[in-house]
Amino acid sequence: MSSSDKAAVGTSQAPAEDLVWRADVDRSCRVPVGFFFASAVFWLLVGTLLAVLAAKKMHTPEFLANWEFLTFGRIRPAHLNTTIFGWASMAGVGVLLWLEARLCRVRLPLGGLLVAGCTLWNVAVAGGTYEILAGRGTSVEWLEFPYFWSFFFAGVFGVVMVASIMMFSARRVSHIYVSQWYLFGSVLWFPFLYLMANTLIHPGALGGVVQAVANWWFAHNVLGLWFTPVGLATVYYLLPKLLGVPIHSYHLSILGFWTLALFYNWAGTHHLIGGPIPAWLVTVGIVGSMMMFIPVGTVAINHHMTMRGHFHRLLDSPTLRFTVFGAMSYTAVSVQGSLTSLRMVNEVGHFTHYTVAHAHLGVYAFFTMVMFGAIYYIAPRLFHREWASARFISLHFWTVAVGIALYWVGLTLGGWRQGLMMNDPDIPFLDTMAFTVPYLWSRTLAGVLMAVGHVVFAVLVWRMVFGPGGLRTGPTLLRPRVAAGGEGVDA
Repeated sequence: MSSSDKAAVGTSQAPAEDLVWRADVDRSCRVPVGFFFASAVFWLLVGTLLAVLAAKKMHTPEFLANWEFLTFGRIRPAHLNTTIFGWASMAGVGVLLWLEARLCRVRLPLGGLLVAGCTLWNVAVAGGTYEILAGRGTSVEWLEFPYFWSFFFAGVFGVVMVASIMMFSARRVSHIYVSQWYLFGSVLWFPFLYLMANTLIHPGALGGVVQAVANWWFAHNVLGLWFTPVGLATVYYLLPKLLGVPIHSYHLSILGFWTLALFYNWAGTHHLIGGPIPAWLVTVGIVGSMMMFIPVGTVAINHHMTMRGHFHRLLDSPTLRFTVFGAMSYTAVSVQGSLTSLRMVNEVGHFTHYTVAHAHLGVYAFFTMVMFGAIYYIAPRLFHREWASARFISLHFWTVAVGIALYWVGLTLGGWRQGLMMNDPDIPFLDTMAFTVPYLWSRTLAGVLMAVGHVVFAVLVWRMVFGPGGLRTGPTLLRPRVAAGGEGVDA
């Protein structure tokens, strides 16, 4: 075991001096990070309501048909943006700030500015969502908020970037953990990506086919250069902490980071296979997608080898259960994405529900599940109380896990068959649409299951933030009779 690997080991029993600085760091994070978490959960509920309405309208289009602001063409992009910029991004920023403060062993700087930034972010998401529902969205996928609101997000990202640089510069440890590589990459990559996409697309600098290229360069990299680095950083942090063992290989993890940085940003153009763009540009996207097997393989090996001999802990630890589910989903969605970039696969799955299932496997099964696990780990340290109910946590896990599994399986199978039927000139298009209806009902059922889990999660967070003070006698475990290191407040 290398010295750097040993440095990354998390233990459940910390020396007294470690507890002092950890408590100091958590105290500095309590208000800004807690505000980001609470806001994220609020937007999770809003996005979930819009998602269920959109799913219902897919097979029952007359549902709420007389309400123009609730037509499918409005609630679907409203759902997408409240989920991406409301829930996922705000949860990601909260986790990112706490992880960086803990890994650098310094207090979170700019607390007041971050609280103001979180307020501004909420205003921007609310304003942008209103504009979409009012029919004034941009119709540019993943960038449907009017251009005006992008300046709000850019300003907050600027504050997050400055806070990250300040913490990294003032860090009290010389070793740079693999999680820090990913976190620092995300705060440098995504603001540039977001500003460039908005600047090129919305003011009219690009148009037509070139605008579509820029759009999918952005849309694909939201997952690859924003959510993926934050999600993987979280997994790399939580696994050693919860298990009390080092990551299998620090050097393998660094290889995964740099190959992700090198290959992922090229992959977006595979979404435009068959479009009127240069063939070489599509081929570059396909090559970049296939090269992603390298970082995905290194991450999968690292995670599996770290978990080896510890899978029984999934029965006890709520954080570990969500985290491992998300880590396994990252491998699955990445392999599926690389294969989908092949022309022979893309010509069947493109423009079908197969693509929708693939997107949810990444944003939900991977990133959202990891964020659930991270909040279950971080919140007790911020608020100095344990979760109110292990049964509620278990209910949350099983409703969302079964829900996203049903969602992905149903739309993947139905979408693939849909693509085969659309490519058959002898099958009328209306017959293809009728064929998908049962699978769309499975989508609605899956959405209801996930909605139940989200409400349960919101109740748990509410009780964590606003419930009675005082510590429980021990960590909230799924099997209280079994001790699980690393779960308690002081770990």
